Amino acid sequence: MTHGLRTRRRFAGRPQAARLLLAPLLLAAPCAAWAQDASPPPSVPDGTMSDVDTQLDAMPDIGLDWPDMGQADTVVPLPADPADVQTAAPDMPATIVTPDAEPEEAVAAFAEIGEERRYTVALDGIDAISDAQFKLRFDELSVLRQGESKAANLAQINRRIKEDSDLLDRLLRAKGYYAARIRGAVSAPPAGSDRLAVRFAITPGTQYLLASVDVAGLAETASREPTLRAAFPPKVGDPVDADKILEGRDALATALSESGYPFAKVDEPEVRIDHEERQGDLDLIVTPGGYRTFGAIRLSNAELFSARHVQNIARFDPGDPYMASDVEDLRRAIVATGLVSSVTLKPTDAGDGEHVDLAIDVRPAPLRTIAGELGYGTGEGYRAEVSWQHRNFFPPEGAVTVRGVVGTQEQTASFTYRRNNFRRRDNVLTGLLSVSNIRREAFDARTITLSGALERTTNILFQKDWVWRVGAELIASDEADAFSGGSRRTFLIGAVPLSLTYDGSDDLLNPTKGFRLGGRISPELSFQNETFGYAKVQLDGSLYQPVGEKLVVAARARFGSILGSTVEQIAPSRRFYAGGGASVRGYGYQAIGPRFGEDDNPVGGKSLAEFSLEARVRFGNFGVVPFIDAGNISTSFLPRFRDLRIGTGLGLRYYSNFGPIRVDVGTPINPQSGDPKIAVYVSLGQAF
Repeated sequence: MTHGLRTRRRFAGRPQAARLLLAPLLLAAPCAAWAQDASPPPSVPDGTMSDVDTQLDAMPDIGLDWPDMGQADTVVPLPADPADVQTAAPDMPATIVTPDAEPEEAVAAFAEIGEERRYTVALDGIDAISDAQFKLRFDELSVLRQGESKAANLAQINRRIKEDSDLLDRLLRAKGYYAARIRGAVSAPPAGSDRLAVRFAITPGTQYLLASVDVAGLAETASREPTLRAAFPPKVGDPVDADKILEGRDALATALSESGYPFAKVDEPEVRIDHEERQGDLDLIVTPGGYRTFGAIRLSNAELFSARHVQNIARFDPGDPYMASDVEDLRRAIVATGLVSSVTLKPTDAGDGEHVDLAIDVRPAPLRTIAGELGYGTGEGYRAEVSWQHRNFFPPEGAVTVRGVVGTQEQTASFTYRRNNFRRRDNVLTGLLSVSNIRREAFDARTITLSGALERTTNILFQKDWVWRVGAELIASDEADAFSGGSRRTFLIGAVPLSLTYDGSDDLLNPTKGFRLGGRISPELSFQNETFGYAKVQLDGSLYQPVGEKLVVAARARFGSILGSTVEQIAPSRRFYAGGGASVRGYGYQAIGPRFGEDDNPVGGKSLAEFSLEARVRFGNFGVVPFIDAGNISTSFLPRFRDLRIGTGLGLRYYSNFGPIRVDVGTPINPQSGDPKIAVYVSLGQAF
């Protein structure tokens, strides 16, 4: 069966009509055609009547049906009746004038008939159509356009003119111009050019309008009928525009599926064209299929998770009105678990006339991952990392990760438990046990950490406006820094880190507009010879402003402060530091700020201020990013701005399917002694 918009012609005289399936047209929507005409029928000998339901040949490179847009209209012969012939209205199909003799004579003076020449193509008269898609579709489907860059002989060009004249006829009818006149011709090159000139003179004529719009079947939706009827925009007086009609049909189907009708059917629109009145009658039949609310979730495979867990992550409850968008949202949420390779959700009638169940079929994905990494970082040295993960070790969605790091400045072993969608959608419960030995220029720490957190997360599939985190940490750390003169101090620390972030940007990894604002506070209690407390506070903000199509200006600011205690009392690993690829580029990792001791080592501080400004210029899949960063660390609880360290440089971006890959090269403007002249940073995603 061919789907799409149907048109039917009306015959003057006896009330007989011919049904035709015409050639395809729109790429976006398949169309079938019914025709009705106002012209008198031709005389056909007995036994030779044409098959009026024969589908015409498809236009090349189109592949989809379109209403009443084929070759010359086929008309069913009517019985011989002089009265009918006398009262019949003239036929009103688009008139196509094939290339006349003038081009062959004129062009022959410039090129032999068999000689191949290049040509140009121009359309005259389409400005009256006022439709942006018209020329775009012609350029995409035109055989003349497809061969415009190659030479062709006159016979080939004339054949292409005929094919494109038919294409223009279809495109014009798609916009309601059923009485258009099209004249295509080829002529000798204009002065100063060696290319033949192909030109189409188009007279669109009158645009046919809708005389009536009948949407049948919506009465079954009772009180929802006005809302659903408003979802179908075409109305009396609108042009017979196939795009708008088919868009309206799709909008109505969507509205039904969003209003509790999972089994609704919307037939293809049918338009009856009256050439005599230059108008059309639009009919659309709807079968709502009964109002339903959500029932039970039925899972074909409970190996990964139960139907109860799926219901927990759904954004609807049993008894809520059926909405197709809720079903699609649940499908994406199941994919986001990372536990399935494929998932299908199918509404099924519960059999009680009130509910619709969801039949869910899932196919498990590989659950185990072994990963390794080798690398080198300024200030971090050489490092090798290996990890093993099972994403459903404790069903449902209880992941376990064992990780180890061996490097010149870091050795770490950790065990992480992470349960996604804990009790409700997007909540994540995490637990961490780690043992580490870290040697930096700023400090040397041997640490055991036990922590847990409950958080609401964001990801590339479901970017959220608000995210938060509530955690608890117990830390035992043996540390040394420049303040201690190399002697080690043991700290026992308890912390309750809290954070809240608003993300008003348009993309998680590559934001181009909007802003982000986040805050973090961590009340901490520390014991080292004596017990003392303090609070660590940090604010982050970033802004993204597009300037034209290829440039985004991005800015970032960060402020931090530790309230209470002195910088010497606070464990070195809990202080603020600045410098590096995620901080101030051009400087070494944690290298900015006060320095102390014979080796002039950084010691961190109680306050932090950072600023960044970027101009992100993109061309295709690549981009360049000039940037300037500034920052400082202070031992007072308020940041100081007079001693800002400034770095500048240039970054390269490759925009992959999963996010931009960045390579930044920075240099310090006002370095301290020992700072490198150039620093290179490689990462996934923008710097901020």
